[in-house]
Amino acid sequence: MSLRIETRSLSVSFGEVQAIKDVSLQVLANKVTAIIGPSGCGKSTFIKSLNRMNEIVGKATTNGSVLLDGKNIYDKDYDVVSLRRKVGMIFQKPNPFPKSIYDNVAYGPRIHGTREKTVLDKIVEENLKKATLWDEVSDRIAASALDLSGGQQQRLCIARALAVDPEVILMDEPCSALDPLATAKIESLIRKLSEEYTVVIVTHNMQQAARVSDYTGFFYLGKLVEFGFTKDVFENPKNPLTEKYITGEFG
Repeated sequence: MSLRIETRSLSVSFGEVQAIKDVSLQVLANKVTAIIGPSGCGKSTFIKSLNRMNEIVGKATTNGSVLLDGKNIYDKDYDVVSLRRKVGMIFQKPNPFPKSIYDNVAYGPRIHGTREKTVLDKIVEENLKKATLWDEVSDRIAASALDLSGGQQQRLCIARALAVDPEVILMDEPCSALDPLATAKIESLIRKLSEEYTVVIVTHNMQQAARVSDYTGFFYLGKLVEFGFTKDVFENPKNPLTEKYITGEFG
């Protein structure tokens, strides 16, 4: 099993508020790593640090390092555009562009210079299939993405992220706005995607973390309290705080 991402003494602050405190963690390739913890514990800030998204949403100060395939993404000469192509992001609420289904998936490849229609057609079909959406929309890919259901929109956003050939997919509570049926489809998709991609998912749903992930990290007050095989973290937690959270005593 190869190492894909490693954080070393990672700390993130917004002004005087320190959201992440000295987190060191390893993410293995082609595995699903879940980040759990109560609201406000730093889960989303952590995952956004893995492709420097915190720089977009606020005035973040980041210390320590995040290594992607051994290179620190916070080095001054690191290409951020290339980084966000390699490390895609799926957000809590589906955010399709107000364009057709086809144009949503083709958007990234077009931005990166792909213009030939036959090539774009192939990219759109392949990635809608990877996102398990093709069979549902193949006869209406010219229709507005906004006409899709919430679950379909989220899978479309996954297809859009896949269309630029990422290596890592970050998911920030991707099912929190979805019903149980749509959630089950996304969870099944996450497992399937891990065969080809490295997946990191933030979730407030502990049952979801137990179902979909290989490894789990428990965050509390900005610190990584415990990290290990998901089965071990849930069935035999080493830290009393982890056990209290998992058993519902707080959080």
